[in-house]
Amino acid sequence: MRTSPTLLLRRAIVGCSALAVLWAPADPASARTPADAAHTARTPAQEAHFAYAAHTGGTPVAQAETLAFTQRYRALQHGGIVRAANSSISCAGSARTALPRGSVRTAGPARAAAPTCASVRRGATAANGDFDMAYIDVDHDPNTYNSSRAEVRLPKGAHVTYARLYWGGNLRVGEQKPPRDNGRVLIAEPGGAYKDLRADRVVGHRVARGADAFQASADVTRLVRASGSGLYTVAQVNVAKGRSAAGAWGGWTLMVAYEKRTEPLRRLTVWDGFGLLGPGEERVIPLRGQGLPEVLRGRVGLVAYNGDRGRRGDSLSVSTGRGAPTALGDAANPRDDVLNSTISEPGTAAVRRVPAYANTLGYDSDVLELGKGIRRGGDQLAFRIVSQRDAAWVGALFAAVDAKQ
Repeated sequence: MRTSPTLLLRRAIVGCSALAVLWAPADPASARTPADAAHTARTPAQEAHFAYAAHTGGTPVAQAETLAFTQRYRALQHGGIVRAANSSISCAGSARTALPRGSVRTAGPARAAAPTCASVRRGATAANGDFDMAYIDVDHDPNTYNSSRAEVRLPKGAHVTYARLYWGGNLRVGEQKPPRDNGRVLIAEPGGAYKDLRADRVVGHRVARGADAFQASADVTRLVRASGSGLYTVAQVNVAKGRSAAGAWGGWTLMVAYEKRTEPLRRLTVWDGFGLLGPGEERVIPLRGQGLPEVLRGRVGLVAYNGDRGRRGDSLSVSTGRGAPTALGDAANPRDDVLNSTISEPGTAAVRRVPAYANTLGYDSDVLELGKGIRRGGDQLAFRIVSQRDAAWVGALFAAVDAKQ
């Protein structure tokens, strides 16, 4: 939800100095993780237990206001990246009507009807600040106050090489949630019981624009490798419910890199960070030293928070070093409104989500095709995320791009 223009940050300066601030390289994770180096044969149950032994009962992870985008994982292999995602909070029942804002206008003495919660869940345009927001809770477990599910759909015969769970949201709405719980969630594999998961990296946590925003993440490679495809459940994401000008929002995304020898050779990369993307600002994420084919094919996935549907000016573009960047988009994500409260991906056979709301009211986890029209230009690929009107937080991005052979 947008806030008053008087609170806007100054516009970012685009150039080399800006890139130095917006993207800070770090030692990348390789396709062979440290956990893999010490791995010995275990049963699936032992794998799942081992995966979470280091995450339980520890000291709360450190938190920082902003985190520079860092390459978390990279691999050159035959395969790709899939993801599962869902929101943790949505509008309350239709008993409460929305405020007349956004596309709602006053017409003479009569006022146009605001969209209902039911219509918004089906995809109507509205923002999270228009509604009282309540937790999504699908597990029927009295010990959890929010939970949602989404499907990891791996190709048959694929081997999981890396998996990471990202979660985040707004702690300040009608209530204030304690930040000490930012770095902890519960996760259950398909058919399994909840396991306590703790963040294994510094948690991004910043108070700004009337919101108290955070994102955390943890390596879940062993669990997903042992469990494979199916519906994963994530619960206890530390988000606040209620109603405020900033709006309530939050959710989770599980990114899974896999290897399959019959698929094309691809460069797989995952980045994460945390920072406010105010009006007129951008984040630039470059891939250096790439051997790009003449025809660039692949997919890119983006995780962001507090994007509102119907407010134009948000974009995700790609450049190859020459010419103007190419804005990405599809039927679910207009090129000038890519941060539009959607969980989407290419193709007609969408993966399952429970619930599967079309408007997620402030949570974006989208996968877009790198289609035709991208200019070939050397061995550098860069993604640029821009917000002209929206105040959003950007959390993670992945790319699976065909390699030059």
